[in-house]
Amino acid sequence: MPLRMKPAHLVALLVNAAAYELLAYAVPRPAFGLLAVLMALAFGLYWWLLKTGLPLRQGLLAALMLRLLWLPALPALSDDYHRFRWDGLLLSEGHNPYRYRPDELADPDASSETNNQELTTIYPRLNSPHYYSVYPPVDQAVFALAAWVAPASERGFVVALRVLLLLAEAATAGLLLALLRQFRQPPERALWYLLNPLVIVELTGNLHFEGLVGCFLLLMLWLLARGRAAGGGALALAVATKLLPLLVLPLLLRRLAWPQLVRFGLALVAVLAALFGPFLSLELVENIGRSLNLYFRSFEFNASVYYLVRAAGKWLTGYNQIALLGPALALMTAVGGLLLAATERRPTWATLPRALLLLLTLYFLLATTVHPWYLAPLVMLSCFTRARYALVWSGMAVLSYAAYRTTAYTENLWLVTLEYTVVLAVLLLDFRQGRLSGPHPEVQLSSPQDA
Repeated sequence: MPLRMKPAHLVALLVNAAAYELLAYAVPRPAFGLLAVLMALAFGLYWWLLKTGLPLRQGLLAALMLRLLWLPALPALSDDYHRFRWDGLLLSEGHNPYRYRPDELADPDASSETNNQELTTIYPRLNSPHYYSVYPPVDQAVFALAAWVAPASERGFVVALRVLLLLAEAATAGLLLALLRQFRQPPERALWYLLNPLVIVELTGNLHFEGLVGCFLLLMLWLLARGRAAGGGALALAVATKLLPLLVLPLLLRRLAWPQLVRFGLALVAVLAALFGPFLSLELVENIGRSLNLYFRSFEFNASVYYLVRAAGKWLTGYNQIALLGPALALMTAVGGLLLAATERRPTWATLPRALLLLLTLYFLLATTVHPWYLAPLVMLSCFTRARYALVWSGMAVLSYAAYRTTAYTENLWLVTLEYTVVLAVLLLDFRQGRLSGPHPEVQLSSPQDA
C-alpha cells in the first residue's frame, strides 16, 4: 500500500513551488541577495522533505511539477542559450557551426554563408562571440531540432529545448530507479537528484546539458550491468554531449574482460565517428583545440585548489600562472584517475558510481572553472552512496552567483572560501563515517566479465 503524503509535505512543496516561480520569472541574475534567499529556502525545504521521508511516488510527481513550472520561462541566470540558438540556426540551415566564430559571420566586410536575420538579432546577446563553438555534436543536434521547431521565436526555441531536456530527465528518473533497485539501494534516493534545487534551476531552468550527460552515463551503466557492450555507444553519446565523461574510461578497464573491452571500444569508436563524422575537418580539430586551450589556460571561476596555487604563483613570480597551472592540474586529475582505477578494490558495476563520483570530485577540486551546473552529475552519482557532500556542494555553489552582481563579474573570494570550507568539512565527515562506501561489491545482476 503506497504511503500517503503528509499535509506538512504538501505545504513544503507548495512553498517550494512559490520559490521556484519567483526564481523563474522575477529574479534577474544581478539580484544576488534575493537569489540567495530563495535558493536557501528551496534547499532547506528539500533537505527537510528528504529527512522526513517524502513518499517516492509523490516525490516523483513533485519533481515533474516543479520542472513544468519553468516551461515558458526564459533562462534568468544564464545567457548561454543565445549561443545555443545561434549554433542551432546555423546547423538547421545546413551550415557547420564549428567553422566560423560569430564575429566572423557578423562582420559586414566578410563573406557570410547565411543571411538569416535572426542571427543579427542574437549576435549582440552572445557572451562569447569571439570564440568557436565548444558544444559537441549531440548538443548541436538538439539545438538544431529546437531551432527547426521554432526558427523565428526565442521563447519557442527555449520551450522546445526545455521539452527535450525534460524527456531526458524523465529517462534519468527511470534509469536511476532501475539501477538503485538492481544494486539493492533504497529507490527513494533517486529523489536526492530529482528534487535537488540546483538540478532543477540549472538544468531545467537554465538549460544546461549536464542532465543529458547524466542520462547517457546511467544508460551506459544499465547496459553494462546487463552484459551488453552497447554501453560503449551510450558512453559515446555522453562524450558527444560533454567531453568530461571520457574520465570514466580508466575505471572500466578492470571491469571488462578483454573480448568485452574490445566490443565496448568498437561501439564507442563507431558511435563517436558517426556523431563527429559529419563535422570532421582540420578546421574542426584546430578550432576545438583552440577552445580547449583557452579553457584550461585562460578561464577561471569558483575554483578551490587552483586559487590557492594561483596565489602562491603570483607571490613567487608576480603574475598569474594559469597557463601552466591549468594544464598541470588537469594532468593531476588524469594521474589520479589512473591511480584510482589501479587501486580500487574488487571493482564491479555496483561500485562504479562511487568510483566515478570520487574521480569527478577530484577533477572539480583541481579545476580552474567550476560553474554550479557542473556539479549536477555529482548529485546524481551520490544517490548510489550515503555521502552528503555533493548535496551540500550543490547548495553552497549558489554563492558563486555573487560574482554577477555587477557587469565586472568580480568574485568574492571570502564566499568562495566559505563554500569550499563547508564542502571539504562535509567530505571529510563522509569519509570518517563511511558514507562513501557504495553497495556491497557482490550486489549486481551480472559480473563485469559477462558484459
